[in-house]
Amino acid sequence: MSYVEYEKAQKMGLKAFKTAVSKGENEYLPVLDEILENVDIQSEVNLGLVQIPLDRVVGTSNVGRTYAFANNFMPLLDYKTEFGSKWSSLCDSHIEEGIREPLKVYEYLNKFYVVEGNKRVSVLKYFDAVTVPAYVTRKIPKLTDDPEIKIYYEFMEFYKLTEINYLWFSQEGCFKKLLELTSDNPEAEWTGDQKKDFGSANHNFSVAFKSRSGDKLPFTTADAFLIFIDIFGYDDIKNLTPREMKEKVDLLWEEFEAESKGREIQLRMEPSKTGRKKLMDYFRSSSKQIMVAFVFDKDPSESDWLYSHELGRLYLDEHYSDKIKTLKVHNINSEEDIVTAMEDLILMGTKIIFTTSSTQVNASIKVAVEHPDVTILNCSLSTSYKSIRTYYARLYEVKFLTGMIAGALSKDGQIGYLADYPIVGVTADINAFALGAQMVNPAAKVYLEWTTVKGVSREKAIQDFKSKGISYISDQIMIQPKDANKQFGLYHIDGDDTVNIAMPIYQWGVFYYKLIESIVSGSFKQEEANGDKAINYWWGLSADVVDLIYSRKIPDSTMKLVNIIKKLIHDKQLSPFEGNIVAQDGTVKNEDNEKMTPEDIVKMDWLVANVVGEIPEIEELDDSAKTIVELKGVTEKNIEVKNANITDC
Repeated sequence: MSYVEYEKAQKMGLKAFKTAVSKGENEYLPVLDEILENVDIQSEVNLGLVQIPLDRVVGTSNVGRTYAFANNFMPLLDYKTEFGSKWSSLCDSHIEEGIREPLKVYEYLNKFYVVEGNKRVSVLKYFDAVTVPAYVTRKIPKLTDDPEIKIYYEFMEFYKLTEINYLWFSQEGCFKKLLELTSDNPEAEWTGDQKKDFGSANHNFSVAFKSRSGDKLPFTTADAFLIFIDIFGYDDIKNLTPREMKEKVDLLWEEFEAESKGREIQLRMEPSKTGRKKLMDYFRSSSKQIMVAFVFDKDPSESDWLYSHELGRLYLDEHYSDKIKTLKVHNINSEEDIVTAMEDLILMGTKIIFTTSSTQVNASIKVAVEHPDVTILNCSLSTSYKSIRTYYARLYEVKFLTGMIAGALSKDGQIGYLADYPIVGVTADINAFALGAQMVNPAAKVYLEWTTVKGVSREKAIQDFKSKGISYISDQIMIQPKDANKQFGLYHIDGDDTVNIAMPIYQWGVFYYKLIESIVSGSFKQEEANGDKAINYWWGLSADVVDLIYSRKIPDSTMKLVNIIKKLIHDKQLSPFEGNIVAQDGTVKNEDNEKMTPEDIVKMDWLVANVVGEIPEIEELDDSAKTIVELKGVTEKNIEVKNANITDC
């Protein structure tokens, strides 16, 4: 019996050996002594007797028995050797009563290297055992900037709380995020029940994930499980049966494939001109209304951002009420409530849902994977999920024009700028405004204040501007409907009077109509030709989804110049981010005779040289701002455009 098993194991070893040779990889077991030759080991910690996962037992402590095994721990030596005889005896023992004697191992970077028990590991791996008891000594390297070592230090903190050693992530911050997603108190030690529930859920997920060859994807199973938990919610998945878990994994498979290809984004800069059927053709051929819903996290009357989207919804009601029926839900804050509201809308027959805040992304994805027949779009930029599409407007184009007006009207070139959240897209607005001002007034300086920084309010910032003699200020796009003040857009403070000069606006009604038309016409589906890329719509002046309202107080000569530039941008003959552009630190961000790419504009985490101010760190922000900035802040971690494919349709 043991001879047959040894022969099978040896064949597995020889196959792994030949495969490794053909790929130029190490065909034998990794040796910890060799791995640590140039590593500064800071200390060793005795972890005692621990149940360790066999799939993380990857090598041997020293070179002694290395050549007896292929790199998959299967035997290479002939059966008639002493090694073969001992392996076979262990095999018989395992079949009869199980291998119970603990191994002795070193742990380094959450991988285990055998000091005593190599043949036991080989036999157990052959029989697909999951764990094995072992006396573990941890070797702790000195903390460096090496990403793997930094992840390891995060793992050690995670292990202190959970004693879980079967997870490994490929990116920093994931162990902390897992604690936040799975525990009410991320800093508390896990109870026995918590460990048991998580272990069961992780096992069921791993089985389902590997059944679709997920272990062949270029990231860890833990990476995939974290995505899974983040989207579906830990409380909703921890008690799933194996069958239910597999169904959920199948629903999310498209997202795992997108992750495996680097989460590439396809930025579509213009509406598609293709499609089998125009929206009005659909209207003429059908008496049935298209049900379109809008989900607001607050009451639109209490938010200038949401009010602009509400105006877009009302635009559809006003112009297409006979064929488009719009619904809205508001004051939906928690993810659970958002999901429930969207599920209710779908039960009512809604086929298109717009979620209007980036904080609603997770809920949107959760519902989208459960309802692939419903089209769900989220208003955000640089979002790399395949299950939904996102949309945003290139407001920076009209901000550039507004900056031109401010630069022309300000006698001393001193201009104030109020921004709220340091998130993706906002930095481009600030820089475009400053470059527009500089275009007409080389001496222009834009003084930047953030209204979400602790200790700063809109009123205080305006008073500070006034004390510095700054009278032209760029402020929030529009005001809440219940607010009667004039402090929006670009305005001039003249004593106690506020005079509105220009107002950049979103034309969300036009945007929504064109998106609905693309869905009905079929071009929405045709855009999936690039398959693995997430689609972000980022339209601007050329699509008529942004504009600028002017005051008659602007001189005709200034308006003539602004309108010329506006047409050039509209016709795509000029970009606000064109020519020599220098950052505050003197770095040249764009060369003469070049246009900055949309990808680089999205990723802006710097300010141009004529901006006085800085991008705040998240610790400087009010608590109310931190959630959205953690999600979409202008940091390397949050800017997800990696290898964006720019499509100009």
